[in-house]
Amino acid sequence: MTNISHTVARRHIAGVSGGITAGIVVMGIWAAPSALAAPDCSPAGVNSTVSSATGAAQQYLAANQVVMAAYGQPRPQAESDLRNYFTAHTNEYYDLRGVLAPIGDTERQCNVTALPPNLESAYQEFMAG
Repeated sequence: MTNISHTVARRHIAGVSGGITAGIVVMGIWAAPSALAAPDCSPAGVNSTVSSATGAAQQYLAANQVVMAAYGQPRPQAESDLRNYFTAHTNEYYDLRGVLAPIGDTERQCNVTALPPNLESAYQEFMAG
């Protein structure tokens, strides 16, 4: 009886492990074309990426009272309030980093600065953590 239980357990673990491995392989194959695709480094392509990412970030943050209050504050106070907020809400921090990541990807892959200087410094500071 013990041998049968161990055999069944090993088969179950092997099945779960195989399913996870297959899922990772499928996700890797599915994601590979987009990861290998060359970015559109034309000015219009860079602007499109920035517009898309910043628009998505604005929608993500529009309902956040801390972020909305930061717009009317002096920069040092806004930075402090936002840093405290995102430190306390790490899931939202990583969500927003994901939304903004295409800007940095485009900047690196196209060797450009995609944002105006004031936004670029804020972006770099936010993405640095």
